[in-house]
Amino acid sequence: MNSSKHTELANHAWSVADLLRGDYKQSDYGKVILPFTVLRRLECVLAPTREKVIARRVDFEGQDIDTDRFLRKASGHDFYNTSAYTLKAILDDSGHAAANLGKYVAAFSDNAREVLERYEFSQQIKRLDSANLLYQVIGKFADLDLRPIRLDERNNVVKGEDGKPVVVVSNHQMGYIFEELIRRFAEQSNETAGEHFTPREVIELMVNLVVVPDADVLSVPGTVRKVFDPACGTGGMLSAAEEHITDLNPDATVEVYGQELNPESWAICRSDLMIKGQDPDHIAFGNSFSDDGHKQEKFDYLLANPPFGVEWKKVAEEVEYEHKTLGESGRFGAGLPRINDGSLLFLQHMLSKMKPVNATGGGGSRVAIVFNGSPLFTGAAESGESRIRQWILENDWLEAIVALPDQLFYNTGISTYFWILTNRKSADHKGKVILLDARDYWVKMRKSLGDKRKELGNGKSGRPNHISEITRLYGEALTVAADQDHPMHSKVRVLRNNEFGYRRITIERPLKLRFELTDETLAMLATSKPIQKLEYGNEFTAAICPLLGSAWETKSEAVFALMDAVVAAGLPWPSGTPFAKALRDSIGVRDPEGEIQMVKGFPEPDPEIRDYDNVPLNEDVEEYLKREVLPHVPDAWIDHTKEKVGYEIPFTRHFYVYEAPRPLAEIDAELKSLEEEIQKLLGEVTL
Repeated sequence: MNSSKHTELANHAWSVADLLRGDYKQSDYGKVILPFTVLRRLECVLAPTREKVIARRVDFEGQDIDTDRFLRKASGHDFYNTSAYTLKAILDDSGHAAANLGKYVAAFSDNAREVLERYEFSQQIKRLDSANLLYQVIGKFADLDLRPIRLDERNNVVKGEDGKPVVVVSNHQMGYIFEELIRRFAEQSNETAGEHFTPREVIELMVNLVVVPDADVLSVPGTVRKVFDPACGTGGMLSAAEEHITDLNPDATVEVYGQELNPESWAICRSDLMIKGQDPDHIAFGNSFSDDGHKQEKFDYLLANPPFGVEWKKVAEEVEYEHKTLGESGRFGAGLPRINDGSLLFLQHMLSKMKPVNATGGGGSRVAIVFNGSPLFTGAAESGESRIRQWILENDWLEAIVALPDQLFYNTGISTYFWILTNRKSADHKGKVILLDARDYWVKMRKSLGDKRKELGNGKSGRPNHISEITRLYGEALTVAADQDHPMHSKVRVLRNNEFGYRRITIERPLKLRFELTDETLAMLATSKPIQKLEYGNEFTAAICPLLGSAWETKSEAVFALMDAVVAAGLPWPSGTPFAKALRDSIGVRDPEGEIQMVKGFPEPDPEIRDYDNVPLNEDVEEYLKREVLPHVPDAWIDHTKEKVGYEIPFTRHFYVYEAPRPLAEIDAELKSLEEEIQKLLGEVTL
């Protein structure tokens, strides 16, 4: 099926919106269109074995036996419907359309019925019936041809010249239709960027990069692989992973698992699995953080495109409890990111489900996740985000970061990155991370889809095959002994893990003061708490007033001068640290040439000129101080008690190419040329 065909079918389904206009808000159109599309697809899939299932149901009538497995076998799928109703049959009895449609839905197996219930389908039936729209809506979908294979008039499968069933709408093609409907629903509902689905070519590249090191292993007969997506949406990544693995090995068994929070997306993904013969119970419903639907499972491949920049406040209590009580035994022991972005929580959740590597080097898992730029560098040293990055790198799990073009996703134009991780790196790649810059690998779309204006070329219609090229570069980077100083390609860098670490150092300089008594400093001293608490505070102030305008180079000179004036007035000199501090802070004025203030024999640091720097982990901080700081400020030192370790991945810095500014003569010549051109144009206007 070409793109125009699946768009035509999606348009047919979405044309129901014309009927709903006025009775439904635009943002609610999907609540009708999506479940009816699922219902129609399930009906079309079950059509060849419908009579067989009904006959089997009749065989068991009146018997106290669980017929579920017998009916599944009769249907040829993991779901079935025991009713004689179809959408067309319901149209024949227009007066009872709502009741009959309810009976039809109720006759589905539990797993299929649960999918429709997530759409609150029974409520939509009542609402449509009340608005006198139900009959027309059923009619629209009864005419929608979503048959997976062609049937003749007797419901027999039509086969082509090759002896295989003639495909009408394959599962893969049905995925495109679902995606198009979901995209339109998301636009009408103003959904969060990237929440529902990922472009197919992005998924294809992502799966390629995860699977590429395993190509030889996956071709072994009898291969079984488990794939997991904790934010599976409509199941696009799971479908693509399954297809890619079975392309490498048609005899491979691929079991897909997922979890999804959005009811409509969950329902579509689950129905897709039912249609493909997978176990729909593998798709859990709920929040992956607070209600892990696959607690005991471990997987071979884990892929995800979690929503960007979405806060996790709703599940903060559960996440924080697991972090504090289970620590490294739980999923979130490495750290917690800021509350407004749960991206790194998804990654920790996925890493907790990697298979352990066995003694012979087998086992293990590979992980791929789509992030925006924030997880690369957000968070200062020893923040939650930095600790998570440190944990990943020190465990040597990060295999690569791949930068993608912007404007690649439907609902956001921001730049995105693949993070590829594994706990079974090859011996040549241990302790290393690939940075692959694929930001220039794109072609402009003939027609934009939402914010998606670019796509990765797939080699078709004369376009470059970006997916193949990026996959090739990635595979070579895993095997070639490249490094930062000797890159194998201008778009590839290979760095060691510790090159992403740094020490956050605090550079101190001494507090230097001169001392003076002016109207301003006297007023500050008079209003300080230690003077305010003195019974003779006013007298104290009056006693030192004659010294207004005086200045001293050192603190001791100032103190002795003031003390003499106070004692001469017959007043005791106040004692205690608070008074001494208030006096110095009031009459002391910062001066680069002033006296260095000392505390317990050491220079007191000046917080106003305190500075911070990030020094690479593989560099000695004292050597850094000598080279970068002391030539400019010879009295600086590092406060090692405040030293912190942080990790960040400054991706763009490693691909920065210096461009020399244009020569001034060239710029002057261009300006002169423009000036002459403007004068010429003005002359033509005046004529």
